[in-house]
Amino acid sequence: MTEKSRSRFSLNRRQSTLLFLLVSLVILAGITVAGVLLEEQAAVTDFTRTNLAPGRAFWFGTDWMGRDMFIRTIAGLSLSIRIGVLTAAVSAAAALVLGTAAATLGRRADSVISWCIDLVMGIPHILLVMLISIACGRGFAGVVAGVSLSHWPSLARVIRGEVLQLRNAPYILVVEKLGVSKLQIAGRHMLPHLFPQFLTGLILLFPHAILHEASVTFLGFGLSSEQPAIGVILSESMQYLTTGRWWLALFPGLSLVLVVGLFALLGERVRYLLDPSSVHE
Repeated sequence: MTEKSRSRFSLNRRQSTLLFLLVSLVILAGITVAGVLLEEQAAVTDFTRTNLAPGRAFWFGTDWMGRDMFIRTIAGLSLSIRIGVLTAAVSAAAALVLGTAAATLGRRADSVISWCIDLVMGIPHILLVMLISIACGRGFAGVVAGVSLSHWPSLARVIRGEVLQLRNAPYILVVEKLGVSKLQIAGRHMLPHLFPQFLTGLILLFPHAILHEASVTFLGFGLSSEQPAIGVILSESMQYLTTGRWWLALFPGLSLVLVVGLFALLGERVRYLLDPSSVHE
């Protein structure tokens, strides 16, 4: 393959990646907005249409209270996406601050932060999320606190490693000898180099946050049963599967998997755009 054909292939792949990102963001934004608009309608009951199988009128069928499962699924996905975005942003910000501090504030700070990272990573995520959620009173606040405070260590460790490598870079050593403060070095010279890892890590936190929110809610330690969350829908549907109402769990569960997979693909594509050499063609 000639150099010209390689550059053309790389350009075409970059364009297709940008198109995929645009389409994915439009889909996710559409689900989020539609879920907010349909939140009240998702709770509407009609006992004249209970337990209807999927069809033209109700794509995902109805449940034992006559609620439209398609509308409830969209509302649940919207809620999961919003929680995922919020918790991933908080976790990523904490990881950026702590990872940078561990690598720049000396051995004592590094030891303390590294010990906290090992402590949090040593506890199973789902158990830690449950404990924090219970301590914070469950509900929306409890789930957000639990997911946010349990998903930062992995990204913090990556950022710490990147900052440790940057500290030995020639231009960083020169800036230090010129008397520039550590805070200015971190803000002006290190953060721009950390942006690709930070953005990729932020996006890849979304699927973990969404799955753990749904898991904790499914187990009864997260969002309340009054909210149309995917975890609530799946938990309620379990007692009706033996009666043949398979659609109550299949479509919400499959929709959750598709959204999580879409976020994972987004992370990989953003990683390719920021660093094409990291992806093997």
